[in-house]
Amino acid sequence: MTEISSQERDYLPGMGKHYLMPLYDVLHRVSGLHTVHREMVELARPQAGHRVLDVGCGTGNLLRAIGKRHRDVELVGIDPDLKMLARAERKLRRAGLEAKLDRGFAQELAFPDASFDRVFSSLMLHHLDSASQAEMLAEVRRLLKPGGLLVLADMTHHGHGGAHHGHGAHGIAAAGFTVEQTRSRELRMFGTVGIEVASPLRTGPLSTD
Repeated sequence: MTEISSQERDYLPGMGKHYLMPLYDVLHRVSGLHTVHREMVELARPQAGHRVLDVGCGTGNLLRAIGKRHRDVELVGIDPDLKMLARAERKLRRAGLEAKLDRGFAQELAFPDASFDRVFSSLMLHHLDSASQAEMLAEVRRLLKPGGLLVLADMTHHGHGGAHHGHGAHGIAAAGFTVEQTRSRELRMFGTVGIEVASPLRTGPLSTD
């Protein structure tokens, strides 16, 4: 794994506290989040040779779900938590999958323009404030190739600490995407999770008027 961001940012660990990280995969199984990941992969329709990115990949559960169904795609994941990345690396290796895992932040995705066919994000966006969400979506739009897709799953009503955030279909559309499909799923302990499939509306900069 290689650090791709020299700038330090505050971030919220996947379970809210670093010491709760061992429970991350337990919660993934108990909540039924694996069914959401399976649906995300089906909606994304990855093709042979596609390069896919998971923003906030955590311990690699979504990357593993993608790779097990599509072994002919290139897997890339970023997360700010080195312990999460180390666990993801071990998990993917046990599954016989190769992936490039980097430490990085959603607001500054250090990859070239138009370098990914699919970008995924699962239950991560609500950890960001509204400004950071907009930064992340702008970065995703920059990274997607023509014909590329963003497949994003997140809480539908509120983010961490109960604060309402501007994500969801409206926030994604405002960031320069066409939302092609929206689905809602009920998960144990998570509540309602929305799955959005979106494509970049245009490649130029958004108007600030």
